[in-house]
Amino acid sequence: MAHLIFAPLLTELIERYPELRVEIESYIPGADQEPREDIDVFFKVKAPGDSMRRVRAYPAAKRGLFASKQYIKRFGLPSRPEELLAHTCIGSGAWRLSRGTTTAAPNIQFQVVTNDPTVLLKLVLRHSGIALLPLYMGKWPETGENLVQVLPHWSTQPLTLCALFSGQSRLTPKVQVLLDFLGEYIGTARDPRLHGANPKGLFTDFRPGTSSSKGHS
Repeated sequence: MAHLIFAPLLTELIERYPELRVEIESYIPGADQEPREDIDVFFKVKAPGDSMRRVRAYPAAKRGLFASKQYIKRFGLPSRPEELLAHTCIGSGAWRLSRGTTTAAPNIQFQVVTNDPTVLLKLVLRHSGIALLPLYMGKWPETGENLVQVLPHWSTQPLTLCALFSGQSRLTPKVQVLLDFLGEYIGTARDPRLHGANPKGLFTDFRPGTSSSKGHS
């Protein structure tokens, strides 16, 4: 979020709202950790299941498995999810793949464990193995010629970017303008993560509407 979205857009944001002061704190909390009260907006790649915060969701980034052409030339191209077990895979968590009504979750032992997509992309480009990446990374003009999508007919859960903010107080003007500004870019042809790639098929069709409340379940 900080490197791929905020950094490219901050200049335009400040030019449009010169009285707005922005402080960015980059960190990776636990899956359902609540943000501190002194933080106006807290961004997560998925909505927490149990939150006292209000949530605004943006179009989700679709994902796919990728390897370098050199890796595929050396080790071959998997044709079924279970064949991933014979390959070097890098990433974290469980890879759940679906094709129609068929689902697969191979028990992969990762050679390198990380959930940082930038690190994963660099490792893939160095022919280190197969990784699950946002589709836009695999379609970047500077990387697309060197990458092969693995199991392209199998889909994985997209990454939904959510903004969390206090549900106990009103939506302040500074938070409103920030969320609306980001809504002009995220998941559209102007999304800075695209690096000029065609956005077709890279995001879900969802567009943010009014913010909704989420309470304890």
